[in-house]
Amino acid sequence: MRTALTILTLIIFCALAGCAAPEKKAAKKDKELLTVDFEQGKTLQYRFVSRREITIDWDPEKKTSRPGRQASEKFTESMELVMAYTPTEVDPFGLTTIEAACKSAKVSRSKRAGSPGRKDAVEHLTGKSFTLTVGPTGKIEDYSQLDKLIEEIGEKAFRPSTDRGRIKEPDMIGDFITTQWFLWDSVSSIDTASEGIAAGQTWKSQLSIPSPIVMRKARDVTYTFDAIRQGEKGRLAVISSSYSLAKSVPQSWPIPYSGRFQMSGTFGFLGGYRLLGLEGKGQETFNIDTGQTEQYSQQYEMKLQASIPMGISAKPLITIKQTITAKLL
Repeated sequence: MRTALTILTLIIFCALAGCAAPEKKAAKKDKELLTVDFEQGKTLQYRFVSRREITIDWDPEKKTSRPGRQASEKFTESMELVMAYTPTEVDPFGLTTIEAACKSAKVSRSKRAGSPGRKDAVEHLTGKSFTLTVGPTGKIEDYSQLDKLIEEIGEKAFRPSTDRGRIKEPDMIGDFITTQWFLWDSVSSIDTASEGIAAGQTWKSQLSIPSPIVMRKARDVTYTFDAIRQGEKGRLAVISSSYSLAKSVPQSWPIPYSGRFQMSGTFGFLGGYRLLGLEGKGQETFNIDTGQTEQYSQQYEMKLQASIPMGISAKPLITIKQTITAKLL
């Protein structure tokens, strides 16, 4: 795909400027064209890891006495996902069809959550597949099969018995959405993609916020093209990112659950959640020559305030330290 784009650029330039290719190259030497490239039948495999450390300060203002209850509680949960992406139809100037398959999905928690012996809904993804259609910039044009799969595993988060109403167990579906629905976001969100980008250039986007609490929130993202460095398989664009709390969420983003339900566990007991703030940073290396992300890491800290039912005046403070990584295997 990259070769075809280069040839097309040279043909157009030669027609307009008498084949003065060296001057064209010199004029654009401070900019790079970032495109997501695929080779038909060549599978790309990535490992995604999403991990969070959750701290609950039960009474940060020390307004109430809670006999027998520790002042704070800390626990972790993580998801490891291995995904394979195989291009089945490649059009360098149009849409490419990608078959995505989940090779493995594993969730672990430092404390028991939900019904004993019950798998996290995300673990039902192993062996599942979906199709995406992707443009040259990495923008996903058709999410329909992914959205359908998200709804399917959303149903796996509920207890089979409805004798006490619909009860949702803890799950990490939001983490799956964050890693798959926003593939290639750093490149596909460049607003001057056809002109190339220069070192120091910034652009905006939005990413979702995976959380153990059911909520629909977003991160505002500022990407910065920091530099180019040489890697083992080509030139690497180093793209940094910073995150802050967004005021709104795009309505097109998927929702894994529908209808009325109650959450089990700690986050079903608490309520009245108020998001106080979010901040963090990340970095990605994108191979300019192969047209693929090699790896990325995102870290942020989020703070929420909750309330306790039964007339208890304490307002627990929840701190979530989140890390999301991806690596080309």
